[in-house]
Amino acid sequence: MSYKPKLAGIAHAGIRVYDLARSRHFYELIGFDFVVGPIGPEPVAIMSHPSGACINLVLNADAESKTNVLMDIPVKHPGYTHIALYVDDVEQMAALLEGAGYPITEGPVTFPDGTVAIFVRDPDGNVVEFDQSSP
Repeated sequence: MSYKPKLAGIAHAGIRVYDLARSRHFYELIGFDFVVGPIGPEPVAIMSHPSGACINLVLNADAESKTNVLMDIPVKHPGYTHIALYVDDVEQMAALLEGAGYPITEGPVTFPDGTVAIFVRDPDGNVVEFDQSSP
């Protein structure tokens, strides 16, 4: 096969959640705007960010849980483990999150290219990474 797809970007990330109001509060805190929802058979709520990033909150988690089956159990299942978002100031993002009651679960970590990252869990235990590029 000779076809090589030319991707233009990521359309959205789907994040399974239990409670729309609780999740909406978290994602609005980090700069996303509520667009619409719940809609569709799953259903989903759509949120967008002025940067162009878009997420779909998939509202079909069976129960409230703080355990992330992809991250918190010894058996490592395949699947998406987190999303990473660029920010201009990782320290200010950490202060915002911690001030709102969302503790930083890892970091700051400095990667070989100089990028500094912090990690936090949303209300359903989904991991969100915030990266600040090196100057």
